[in-house]
Amino acid sequence: MSAKRSALIAMIAVLALGGGYFARQSLDQGDRDGGGREALFAARFPDLGGNPQPLSQWQGKLLIVNFWATWCSPCREEIPVFMRLQESLRERGVLFVGIAIDERDKVQAFSRELGMNHPVLLGELEAMELARKLGNHAGGLPFSVIVDRQGQIVKTEMGKLSENKLTSLIQPLL
Repeated sequence: MSAKRSALIAMIAVLALGGGYFARQSLDQGDRDGGGREALFAARFPDLGGNPQPLSQWQGKLLIVNFWATWCSPCREEIPVFMRLQESLRERGVLFVGIAIDERDKVQAFSRELGMNHPVLLGELEAMELARKLGNHAGGLPFSVIVDRQGQIVKTEMGKLSENKLTSLIQPLL
């Protein structure tokens, strides 16, 4: 292998690692500039009955907003965890809100099958754009946003959340 080619490969590897590091830092920091917060509370998506629901109606609660899809295995695995925590923490002002990036009939069937106990909204491209504004630059699912009672985004998480991790993130905010 030539020296130029080796140098090029090394440079690409360093750029890829650096990009991954900075993307992860961005997700770990939550929304620090407030733009995502404004977009979140300005958003409105239809519920399973087709009625538009503004996310602003839930300001003042400890929110866990989860972007998911029925075809996403990690999403399907974490929803029962959300349901258990919703049941046990509802009285303490905690609310999970699912924003499905999926077809209405599939989301309705999945929601009915599981007996989902928190609001489920239907999002498409607008929801993915909102997720991007909230720090999901990769466009992956599941993606969760934790918002404190003052409406500040305190944490964003890409990927499936375990019950232990989610509890550790929520507990200090209760």
